[in-house]
Amino acid sequence: MLRQDAGRTGCHCLHPGPGLGGALLVGASVANALAFGLNIPVVGVHHLEGHLLSPLLAEPKPEFPFIALLVSGGHTQLMAVRGIGDYQVLGETLDDAAGEAFDKTAKLLGIPYPGGPELSRLAESGDPTRFTLPRPMLHTQNLDMSFSGLKTAVLTLTKQVEAELGQIDDQTRRDICRAFQEAIVEVLVQKSLKALKQSGMKRLVVVSGVGANKQLRAALNEAARKRRFEVFYPPLALCTDNGAMIAFAGAMRLKFAHATREFSVKPRWDLSSLPAV
Repeated sequence: MLRQDAGRTGCHCLHPGPGLGGALLVGASVANALAFGLNIPVVGVHHLEGHLLSPLLAEPKPEFPFIALLVSGGHTQLMAVRGIGDYQVLGETLDDAAGEAFDKTAKLLGIPYPGGPELSRLAESGDPTRFTLPRPMLHTQNLDMSFSGLKTAVLTLTKQVEAELGQIDDQTRRDICRAFQEAIVEVLVQKSLKALKQSGMKRLVVVSGVGANKQLRAALNEAARKRRFEVFYPPLALCTDNGAMIAFAGAMRLKFAHATREFSVKPRWDLSSLPAV
């Protein structure tokens, strides 16, 4: 909630989409009720816009325009961001998002849900040379990605290892985690570099949960050093879903707020439909 005084003015920010309709309806109902009781308007904030703008809460902050790699459990997209509300999707996953692939692969390896962060931790002590997994769509001319097949490749590998060794020991599990993460990171980095080259931009912003991955950050930092572009990340606390990013995006859109007491949910809200500021 953004407050300017005791509640006579200000606004209440809510995230009405995209997402699961039932969950969005619960949040929107509470937000609309609060706005009615406080006599303040409601500003609907697109969830992905919250992520896209979260690096603006850090120092140094990126200037527009930039390429954004939005990589989470539900979305993996490359976007050209030319200003607040001026977003163009350049490429996206055709099936599983990167974070979703992390969690599903972790489950295959017996890592409890949510397994993505733990898979990444185990990968840090894995041998990067023991196993090699495919890099789906790495060399395609477009900027689209696919991670469902990578998950299937891990399943095939685990069955082979179990047939040979009888079971997957701790170090083998770490080595498989490392091979999986190496594949994901290489695809994300190469697609990001291709987006920068095709757009002619010199700034890359990495947002959402998988953006906290240490190996991904290290690989992008090294690529930025060699290729002379800038790369920005939100603070780790702002990588996953959080209220700060929604409040900030709402503040940026406050001028568009209407004195209304309701805002409908949009489970399939098109990011490109947002008005530019």
